Amino acid sequence: MSFTYKNKMTNAKEIIAEFPLTKELAQLKIKRDEEIRQVVTGQSDKLLLVIGPCSADNEDAVCDYVSRLSSLQDSISEKIILIPRIYTNKPRTTGEGYKGISHQPDPEKAPDMLAGLVALRKMHIRALSESGLPAADEMLYPENHTYLDDILSYVTIGARSVENQQHRLTVSGIDMPIGMKNPTSGDIEVMLNSVFAAQHSHTFIYQGYEVSTTGNPLTHTILRGAVNKNGHSIPNYHYEDLELLCESYGKRNLQNPMVIVDTNHANSCKRHEQQTRIAREVLHSRKVSNDIRKLVKGFMIESYIEAGAQKVGGHVYGQSITDACMGWKESEELILEIAEKA
Repeated sequence: MSFTYKNKMTNAKEIIAEFPLTKELAQLKIKRDEEIRQVVTGQSDKLLLVIGPCSADNEDAVCDYVSRLSSLQDSISEKIILIPRIYTNKPRTTGEGYKGISHQPDPEKAPDMLAGLVALRKMHIRALSESGLPAADEMLYPENHTYLDDILSYVTIGARSVENQQHRLTVSGIDMPIGMKNPTSGDIEVMLNSVFAAQHSHTFIYQGYEVSTTGNPLTHTILRGAVNKNGHSIPNYHYEDLELLCESYGKRNLQNPMVIVDTNHANSCKRHEQQTRIAREVLHSRKVSNDIRKLVKGFMIESYIEAGAQKVGGHVYGQSITDACMGWKESEELILEIAEKA
C-alpha cells in the first residue's frame, strides 16, 4: 500500500468540547435557522444571499468581511437574509492547488489537517460571535460535517460532488437547508435526482456506524452554469433556464421547490465583475414571471474585501487566493440594489 498514516484525527465531539458554542451564540443560531427555514418553506418572501469569498483562507480578513456584512443586515432585514460564505474546503479540478484551511491553516506551509479542523472551527465561531451571522460552508467531505453541524445555518454540495452517493445520503440526515448544485455537465435532471435522494430516508454506513436517516425536506437546487465538451462555459441563469427548471420541478414530487442562482463560476465564465449584471437579469425574470419569482429565492455571490484574485503568497489583505471575487464596494452596492428590487 502507498498510504502513509500520519496522524490519528481527533473526533468531532472532542473538538466541539474544546471549542464549544456559547449558549448565547447557540440561541442566536436557532433564531437565524428558523428565519432561513421560513424562506425555504415559502412562509417568508425574503431572499437569501449566500455571499463571501471563494475560499476562507485568512481568519482576520474573513471575520473583517463578515462583520461588514453584519453592518448592512439591519438596514435590509425586511427583504434580505445575509448568510456569509465561509468555505473551508476548496475542491480542485486537477487535485492541485490550495485545498482550503481544513488542509492548510497557513496556505504557505505544509498541510496539517488536524490543525486545520481546529482552525476552521475557531474561525467559524469567531465570525459568528463578531457578526451575529451564522455561515454557510461547502460539504466537500461528508465525514467532516459533524465538526461544524452545530455552527452552520446553510450547506452546499458542489458540482463535482452532487452525483456522489455518500453526499446525497449524508444530506438526507442533516436538519438544515442544503443547496445541491447542478453538475458541471449542466444536467438539471441529475441535480433534481440528487434533491430527490436527499429528501428521502436511507440506511448506510457513516463514520463507522450503520445509520438511518429521515430525509431532508429543506434540500433544494443551485444553478451555477455548466461546461460543454470543449471546456466552454454555458450559463443557466437566463429566463428560459429558470422556466425549464420550474417545469422540471413541476414533474416531480419534491418538497419546497426552490433555486439559488450562483452568479459566478460558469454562469459568469469566472468573470467576477459580471455578477451584478447577472443578479439584475434574474431579478428582472422574477418580475416577469410569478412562477420564477416563487422558485428563485436567493443568490450565491463570490465577494471579498479586495476585487480579483492573487497567487498564494501575494499577501494582499482580503483578496482571494482561489477564484476572483467582487470587491467590498461593489458588493455593498449590489446587496443594497437586490434589497431595493427584491
